[in-house]
Amino acid sequence: MTDKPLVEEKRLSLLGRLVPGLGLIAGYKREWLRPDLVAGGVLAAYLLPAGIADASLANLPSEAGLYSCLFAGLVFWLFCSSRHTVITTTSAISLLVGASLGDMAGGEPSRFAAMAACVAILVGVMSLATWLLRAGVVINFVSETVLVGFKCGIALFLASSQCPKLFGFAGSHGTFLDRVSYFIIHLGESNKASVILGLIALAVLLLGKRFLKSVPVALIVVVAGIVISSMTRMDQSGVKMLGEVPQGLPRIGLPAISLEEINNLLPLAMACFLLSAVETSAIGRMFALKHNYKYDPNQEFLALAAANLAAGAGRGFPVSGGMSQSLVNETGGARTPISGVVAALIVLAVAVFASGLLKNLPQPVLAAVVLSAVTGLVSVTALKRMWAFSRSEFLVSMVAMAGVLEAGILRGVLIGALLSLLLLLRRASHPHTTELGRVPGTDYFADRVRHPENQRESAAFVFRVESALLYFNAEYVRDRFLELLEQCGPDVRLAVFFLGSVPMVDLAGAEMLNELRRSLRERGIELCLAEVHGQVRESLRRANPEHKWGPIEANQTVLSVINQWRSGTQGA
Repeated sequence: MTDKPLVEEKRLSLLGRLVPGLGLIAGYKREWLRPDLVAGGVLAAYLLPAGIADASLANLPSEAGLYSCLFAGLVFWLFCSSRHTVITTTSAISLLVGASLGDMAGGEPSRFAAMAACVAILVGVMSLATWLLRAGVVINFVSETVLVGFKCGIALFLASSQCPKLFGFAGSHGTFLDRVSYFIIHLGESNKASVILGLIALAVLLLGKRFLKSVPVALIVVVAGIVISSMTRMDQSGVKMLGEVPQGLPRIGLPAISLEEINNLLPLAMACFLLSAVETSAIGRMFALKHNYKYDPNQEFLALAAANLAAGAGRGFPVSGGMSQSLVNETGGARTPISGVVAALIVLAVAVFASGLLKNLPQPVLAAVVLSAVTGLVSVTALKRMWAFSRSEFLVSMVAMAGVLEAGILRGVLIGALLSLLLLLRRASHPHTTELGRVPGTDYFADRVRHPENQRESAAFVFRVESALLYFNAEYVRDRFLELLEQCGPDVRLAVFFLGSVPMVDLAGAEMLNELRRSLRERGIELCLAEVHGQVRESLRRANPEHKWGPIEANQTVLSVINQWRSGTQGA
């Protein structure tokens, strides 16, 4: 007979793992409430102008940014494992959406908005599939090297799109160079009032970012811009305003998009998913390490799925974990994800009751808010560290940046992902190899290429590879083996292949060893194996018949292999 209490307990345990927010509510402590409320208020003050600015980057109405932050924020906390990550619109994804959907929408604003919402839903579906497959490790394939360059490219591209707004004239389309040349050519069309207002707002924002990190400077600048423009009627001086922002909530539901349009949107959705996954995971890991709590990357994909599905159904556009917003949340004193719910509820109140106040927000002020956010995408420290560490990695980062600037945001994302995979394959296919020599006065064998003082054993050559032996690196390893063997001269009669740093061998790797043994025997050189661990030993026994190789013994040291060969040679 089934134990009903036990079944119910297991059911609740499973529900708690799927929806950590329920457990958070059950175990919520009273002393957390005040810090979460304060952090939520500070966060909302940051989210409101940032959401509106990101909507302008996406070429969407300002309310789309509010809806994205609102609906995503109301569900993300239920599923996330991170206590400090804030789900929001981001500059990179917003610019990606804005730069990619223009041609597809054919100039129809309603179609553009429907497509943006559909992209959010597709990102949600991809995130859900990743969670179901427990494939969160996929984000580790995007290298930090490529990501740094990509963000620099995004920052420059974003700046080129906002500078015309800051100076009070219409912007252009095209690549980064197209936009920059257009800006320079049309500088004479600048509106004096827009330039003064925009530059003052930008200066205040940058100074606030540097010296007043815990103060919602962006909100103060936005409110001040609205008040000044209302009092002085700056629109009559040619300063463009944000315009009417619809009050209330949108109709919830799926956007009316055809199957053919969904197919066309898939590359954009994949790029948005990649950016969203990498950024959200990086933020979650950072805070988990800093505050010493468990972070589950797969669980975060479920939270990301719920947030994007909610944003898409609420007529928003794709969302992600936001680094600057999350830092604001943490600095504000947040203890739990409840701070994100508080911020979402404040955004809800603004959308329902106070959105009309935003119509007199000057566009130059909005451009200044976006440009100040750009500085967070460029990490000079990371670039310097990369330059000092490896010129080749720095070059790869610059190629990723150039891909964004020249090929566009969408192709730049795909170029970045491809570069990451190529870097991974290159490193995996060219593992480190070396000759080993005996450390003087010991029985230990170590790298002889870096430390020539390590001694060669008479008539013996010892080789080590620091990687699995697989189909894509077997040929390179064989070539390096023969290259180092040739440097030892004609007196070698024993070659020892050290496998202590080889975690696995596939069929191609085993066949490479067979072929190497056969070719060396024709030259009068015996090939023996040393330090063969369990899994590798079993693989070799299946692929290398022992009547050809002889017994493959467990964990034989290099010295014992050499001594055994010498005793057999002398006995013969």
